[in-house]
Amino acid sequence: MNFFKTEPTVKEQQRQNDRDLRKAGRDLERDKAALEREEKKLELEIKKMAKEGNNEGCKILAKQLVQLRKQKTRIYAANSKISSVQIQNKAMGANIAIANAMGTTAKTMGNMNKVMNPHQIAKDMEAFKQANAKMDMTDEMISDTLDDIMAESGDEEETEGVVNKVLDEIGIEISGKMANAPSVARGKIGASTTDEDKELMAQLERLKS
Repeated sequence: MNFFKTEPTVKEQQRQNDRDLRKAGRDLERDKAALEREEKKLELEIKKMAKEGNNEGCKILAKQLVQLRKQKTRIYAANSKISSVQIQNKAMGANIAIANAMGTTAKTMGNMNKVMNPHQIAKDMEAFKQANAKMDMTDEMISDTLDDIMAESGDEEETEGVVNKVLDEIGIEISGKMANAPSVARGKIGASTTDEDKELMAQLERLKS
């Protein structure tokens, strides 16, 4: 069992203050309601005695009514004061929260400043910049070298292969045309078509060579 009473935190104390102030306000409201009921009774008694002609009794009750109304005025003032203190209590809690947040922020910024060494960061950034530039230059050199190698060894052969393939396709098409063409005797007019096809084939063979 813990016999030592721990001190409440600022937030807990603020909540307790707010509860105490609300309770005090409710107590004053009850007292004010009781005074108002008593005030009405006195007023009725004064009117009754006035009708009966009891002037001495009216004066006594009138003095009581004055005191009662003064007490009610004091309750109004106390209630207003309590409301003011409640507002101040809430404002104090808000200010404490802001102060705590600023303290935490300042501590965090201090820790970040310890971790972040501006000189080391600048040095690392410069090293990264140089390494990146070197890597770009190396990559460019490798790409240029590969392009030269491919141009020397493969591009010419690939280009020649594509041209031969196209010429072969044309030759096959023309050969088929020549095979399907009707046979015509030499020296006749229709033989000119066969001669043109043969000439085209000869030109294609010269392109391949």
